[in-house]
Amino acid sequence: MSWAGKILRVNLTAGTVKSEPLNMDWARSYIGSRGLGSKYLVEEVDATVDPLSPANKIIWATGPLTGTMAATGGRYTVITKSPLTGAIACSNSGGYWGAEFKMAGWDMVIFEGKSDKPVYLYVNDDFAELRDAAHLWGKSIWQTEEMLKKSLQDPLTRVSSIGKAGENGVLYASVVNDLHRAAGRSGVGTVMGSKNLKAIAVRGTLGVGNLHNPKAFMKVIAEKKKILADNAVTGQGLPAYGTQVLMNVINEMGALPTRNHRDNQFESAKEISAEAMATPRKTDGKKQLVTNQACFGCTIACGRISKMDESHFTVANKPQYWGASGGLEYEAAWALGAANGVKDLEALQYATMLCNEEGIDPISFGATVGAVMEMYEMGVLTKEQIGIEAPFGSAQALAFLTEETIYGRGFGKEIGQGSKRLTAKYGQPDLSMTSKGQEFPAYDGRAIQGIGLAYATSNRGGCHLRGYTIASEVLGIPVKTDPLEHAGKPELVKAFQDATAAFDSSGLCVFTTFAWGLADLAPQISAACGDQYTTEELEKIGERIWNMEREFNNRAGFTAKDDSLPKRLLTEACKTGPATGKVNMLAEMMPKYYAVRGWDSEGRPTAATRERLSL
Repeated sequence: MSWAGKILRVNLTAGTVKSEPLNMDWARSYIGSRGLGSKYLVEEVDATVDPLSPANKIIWATGPLTGTMAATGGRYTVITKSPLTGAIACSNSGGYWGAEFKMAGWDMVIFEGKSDKPVYLYVNDDFAELRDAAHLWGKSIWQTEEMLKKSLQDPLTRVSSIGKAGENGVLYASVVNDLHRAAGRSGVGTVMGSKNLKAIAVRGTLGVGNLHNPKAFMKVIAEKKKILADNAVTGQGLPAYGTQVLMNVINEMGALPTRNHRDNQFESAKEISAEAMATPRKTDGKKQLVTNQACFGCTIACGRISKMDESHFTVANKPQYWGASGGLEYEAAWALGAANGVKDLEALQYATMLCNEEGIDPISFGATVGAVMEMYEMGVLTKEQIGIEAPFGSAQALAFLTEETIYGRGFGKEIGQGSKRLTAKYGQPDLSMTSKGQEFPAYDGRAIQGIGLAYATSNRGGCHLRGYTIASEVLGIPVKTDPLEHAGKPELVKAFQDATAAFDSSGLCVFTTFAWGLADLAPQISAACGDQYTTEELEKIGERIWNMEREFNNRAGFTAKDDSLPKRLLTEACKTGPATGKVNMLAEMMPKYYAVRGWDSEGRPTAATRERLSL
């Protein structure tokens, strides 16, 4: 079986690091990564705990396919209770750290308590210990990674760490590995910082050699890799343009939230698109996009590596940002760009580099800046309060506020609390584009009805990756549904949510689902793990994980009232494009969603549902 079969338990208060066997009954019922890590969290942590107290725990978890030769087998998740939302947090990252940790012989590491001084965890195969990190505290993620590799005298060491945002208590701080791969959402980096945990440095040389049936596994992954290669999205679109391939597509269908969702199309979308990244600049004749990049074991290679115009105002006197670095993904380009009406592609790249360097979620940050700019234009906020003139479209304001937020200066401290808290403080709560306190990503829930329902019901707050109905509603995968039609969307959303939970738990990337279904995942897990996982069994496991997360949130105090969308999406119709006149039909969809979920009218799983799912 391809589970390592053991976990690390680190008590930061006592300074102890211990090995213990993995609960194999849980592993078989929740697979790994998101599902298994969440199972440990909900069993060990009181749902009412203060997320930033020592009583909260934080878990790094791999899946049974992490570190194997399965396509995209480099994923890991960070699970905790979110300081941004108060709900369960589970944030997924790629790169190489997850595979390295698995190859060191571990399935997950659980941190509990709080260190009285900055520390980092060093893992080298079976050896694991806490070490002093006083010299790393206050350093950026980029500096931390470089310093650890140098001091450990091993350039192949993989590092998962936080920057100043996590140390300073930005409520949506990220955990970043491999310089620009991030467990980005819900403030997992904030919890890490609250425990004085700076980094986890890992070197793994053992590999993952315990596959149940190696010959069957190699045969099935070869078949599945061919499906990815032959698919238009995973074999052509994503390698060529990355996730940014969506910018013009979503804008043309009138579903690109613009200026804090005030508009649903951005007139300058083409200037911040994938095509713009691949077009030579007028200033120096060079393209921003340098190349694409793949995570461990990935045949898709959707990652972007970009290089800025050295004469741009943001970096003209900062040569440390002149090198090639992680480039814009679609969500970041939208949040830093269209959400704020900013069309300066170089300013967006500068901001995304700072988000990577200091560990901050660009979605929550950019969306919060959108609320700030709207309040500035309304006269609710002034230049004196913000520190700069901040109208929609100001690249100068975006760059300034990025710096202020990641360094915890001035008005940046308020931006670092997220849009829900910030807008409420200034008497404008309806301007927070959030569900359960987490900012929405780059799709308008009025123009794409299913994604609006997915935002409202997501267990970690506003999120597209918990049920990416865009695949069906926009791309026609696996079947085409009408984005403007709300009928049938409760069933669609549930199916996507459950399937995604299973994929997330395997250790593979959700982007494979553009080409694969659960029928493609099942034989890979079966050959690796030994147990026969059918498509139906994976559907049930995904549903079990979703309901487990839901029950944690219910115990934390969330109710049916929290399955909501902002007033703007429910009452202010789209102004332009194919969705003109549309609002989200949440009230019509929600009762049906609860019914297909097997929940009561208060959004609680019924006794029959709990029994069927063995909860």
